[in-house]
Amino acid sequence: MESSPLSLIAEPGSPITADQAARLIAQACPAADYRGKKVLLIVPDATRTAPVGPVFQAIHEQLGGVTAALDVMIALGTHQPMSESAICERLEITAEERSTKYRSVEFFNHEWDNPGALKNIGTIPAREIEELSGGLFAMDVPVNINARLFHYDQIMIVGPVFPHEVVGFSGGNKYLFPGVSGPEVLNFFHWLGAVVTNPMIIGNKWTPVRKVVDRAAAMVAVPKLCFALVVEKADFAGLFIGTPEGAWDRASELSRKLHIAYKDKPFHTVLSCAPKMYDELWVGGKCMYKLEPVVADGGELIIYAPHIHEISLTHGALIRQIGYHCRDYFLKQWDRFKDIAWGTLAHSTHVRGIGTYENGVEKCRVKVTLATGIPKEICEEINLGYRDPASIRPEDYANREEEGVLLVPKAGEMLFHLRQRPDWAREM
Repeated sequence: MESSPLSLIAEPGSPITADQAARLIAQACPAADYRGKKVLLIVPDATRTAPVGPVFQAIHEQLGGVTAALDVMIALGTHQPMSESAICERLEITAEERSTKYRSVEFFNHEWDNPGALKNIGTIPAREIEELSGGLFAMDVPVNINARLFHYDQIMIVGPVFPHEVVGFSGGNKYLFPGVSGPEVLNFFHWLGAVVTNPMIIGNKWTPVRKVVDRAAAMVAVPKLCFALVVEKADFAGLFIGTPEGAWDRASELSRKLHIAYKDKPFHTVLSCAPKMYDELWVGGKCMYKLEPVVADGGELIIYAPHIHEISLTHGALIRQIGYHCRDYFLKQWDRFKDIAWGTLAHSTHVRGIGTYENGVEKCRVKVTLATGIPKEICEEINLGYRDPASIRPEDYANREEEGVLLVPKAGEMLFHLRQRPDWAREM
């Protein structure tokens, strides 16, 4: 039987301190157990709010003097690589500390699109995929992952847990798949999540996608330890240390309590403000994912992000080719779209939201409008609305919930749900 993870949960109004976290980390990682071993920390990029720095520093303080190697890999998924200085910022260390105290630590960016950087560790057979997906798919899924993992004796996953549009709740084995995985399994389970749809996935724990992610992670034959972090606003609210499955399980329960805001009625207008850490629409789309459940039928969600000027450096050309559409737009024209990267199709449907496609006519439940640095002509080309961000004053949307107007000043991590299941959700 799996042992319970070590845990530390903050008291209300009293966040966990770095010293408290360090003591729990020392308890979980006795130095004698790691003497002479090679350890790889897998951490998120800058698009997740979390006290990754204090955890990294505490692990290094505890083990850096006894391990043969203690290195860091950024779980990019398909995001852009991080510079050395950006990784230092993620780990909350200075350039001077990097060149002195942490000089032996190697930094690696994951390379999802470099076959030479990947290792095949097997295939999930069609019969299992059919069972895991609840009968939605029956196909062999190759599982590739960053080959560098197998140069180490121990993998340590350090990252936060939030409600998530593809898998239900982020964290745990998700930092392996898609964090450091190859494109095949990544594309598969993103499209699986899109077929189920964001509103039916997000904020639910045991989703078909989570089952596929955990199944793939079981194929990684390197010992794994997970530091699952839960954040309340900018404060450190929870730390769970154990197996990726066990630590994630406990952390997601706390995330469910802290990261879901319930509303009594839907809103006809939502101004969803993207923080600066979302520098492309590829990640800024979270401003839609987390708010879609509370937008009224026929309502408008505005992604307000004057700092966003790119759809995606990696995927932008393909998105401009296909545009943003609901799930059924693709499913009912599958022969036309089946060879497009399924992860990109999934992103398209998540941003556009649920809708129908009948007799060549697409009808989406809500209007999605960009108030960003992306020009009007491109917004129209990709099937999204446009507002000049200079015409919007966020304060004009504040304190108007009784009128059906909702302002979310920092969108993307807090999930909004209606207390009563809406009619459109009952029909799905």
